[in-house]
Amino acid sequence: MRSHTLTRSTAETEITVTLDLDGTGSYDNQTGVGFFDHMLDQLARHSLIDMTVRAQGDLHIDDHHTVEDTGIAIGQALAAALGDKRGIRRYGACLLPMDDALVRAALDLSARPFLIWNVDLPTAKIGTFDTELVREFFQALSTHGGITLHVDMLHGLNSHHIAEAAFKSVARALRDAVEVDPRKADAIPSTKGAL
Repeated sequence: MRSHTLTRSTAETEITVTLDLDGTGSYDNQTGVGFFDHMLDQLARHSLIDMTVRAQGDLHIDDHHTVEDTGIAIGQALAAALGDKRGIRRYGACLLPMDDALVRAALDLSARPFLIWNVDLPTAKIGTFDTELVREFFQALSTHGGITLHVDMLHGLNSHHIAEAAFKSVARALRDAVEVDPRKADAIPSTKGAL
């Protein structure tokens, strides 16, 4: 079973994440932040990773801690579910159009976290959601999931479309990377023999 449940508890947030890498993309995400829940639903649906998130955070301050800590928890759960990464394809990429937006994501489940973020969200808010938190989520995910992640916006006018295209493109890239390669199902995908 390539699945994991993780609970992260701090003075600012209480988060439980359950992931199943061999799922169908089912989701049940409740963070108290409506737009963020919508993005997590996209992440699950398009990666085919079953995802359940329950988060309670200090939303009376703002959404920052809830979004960032959810990224940390999902990253840690992903790394745990992958185990030694035996048999995975390791790399994934997607060029994803959504109306005016075109976003490219490429990633490596390398255990060497690094985020390149070339995304310009033209508004400060999407509804009540601070758009700067999109980057914060992916920074936390890449750092704690051990992911080298590049996200580039090639076109875009509408902040909602750009953000959603980013989540969907990362999801599709993640789908490819976590899948088992039937030609090398028993091998670590590295000449070093470890990731």
